[in-house]
Amino acid sequence: MRTKYRIESYRFSFILMVVALSVIGILLIGSAAPALQGRQIIGLILGLACMIVLSLVNYSFVLVFYRIMYIVNIGLLLMVRFFGEASHNAQRWVVIAGIQFQPSELCKIILILFFAQYIMEHEEDLNTPKTILKILALFAVPAFLVLAQPDLSTTIVILLIFCCIMFIAGLSYKIIAGVLAVSVPVGGILLFLTVKFGATFLKDYQYDRIMAWINPEEYLQKEGWQQNNSLIAIGSGQLTGKGLNNNVIGSVKNGNFIPEPQTDFIFSIAGEELGFVGCFVIIALLTLIVISCLIMARQAKDLAGKIICTGMASLIAFQSFINIGVATGLMPNTGLPLPFVSYGLTSLVTLFIGMGIVLNVGLQRKTHY
Repeated sequence: MRTKYRIESYRFSFILMVVALSVIGILLIGSAAPALQGRQIIGLILGLACMIVLSLVNYSFVLVFYRIMYIVNIGLLLMVRFFGEASHNAQRWVVIAGIQFQPSELCKIILILFFAQYIMEHEEDLNTPKTILKILALFAVPAFLVLAQPDLSTTIVILLIFCCIMFIAGLSYKIIAGVLAVSVPVGGILLFLTVKFGATFLKDYQYDRIMAWINPEEYLQKEGWQQNNSLIAIGSGQLTGKGLNNNVIGSVKNGNFIPEPQTDFIFSIAGEELGFVGCFVIIALLTLIVISCLIMARQAKDLAGKIICTGMASLIAFQSFINIGVATGLMPNTGLPLPFVSYGLTSLVTLFIGMGIVLNVGLQRKTHY
């Protein structure tokens, strides 16, 4: 589908923010794990190319293939289930043509695109029981496959994204109120049972992480060790940090007190080496990217475009909040990467793919809103 765009409508500032954040991530990864910096640079180049190409492809044309995308998504998640590579008590990776990647990262983007088109086609009957049940069933299949890896943290993120999508799509407030009236008390009861009696529905390591968050002193030498060291690292950076690639003997990073800091705990490296200023810049860039996505959602020409932009905004917002919350001890350890900053080619490239489609939505904004 060939579409003409106006160059003045292209959001170069948005691209600049995404690239700037990714470059900060590359610098931090180079300090935390120098051997992996080159791969992250390749991921940035590949992701940037995908973003630019997709930003010029009409997203309405991309959504024509939403059923195929959903089937491919399920197929990849099933491959993980039966042929996946196991690591750290989880089976989340597959190898195709010598390339290892994590389908659950791609799943987030595909689900946003799929539901954008599916919900737009059912906009008139969205609040009927039949349509709601169909949507829930279509969501439950990939969510269950991700949960079974096991990957509870990613499942929670895609559930939060799904909730935002349904809200922006126009789900009845009565239904939303009913769900909250049930889910909030149930969540509280489950947390109480977990703390009081243990939880058979959780894996042992998941239970230990929750207990380490609630009683950090008791688990200081066990599950709480990594988070406690993360807090020390962030606090030790003070205002401007100790500097990238420093040789300070008292550095938490240099002492290897945080295992694999280039992934889930990259924010602790930012705190120690870039200080409060560096952390503020990272959070500010993430916030500006989310706000930009929401602005483009407001200006989108149709419901599908609005859902795509809102879905990507919620993905970045929730995942960033959870990652930084874990690094600062505000949440239990979950194992989620910080968008654009943490090491991981699958995460980086899929995020750039999502940003490319968001840019195309922005190129086709309506003139009056």
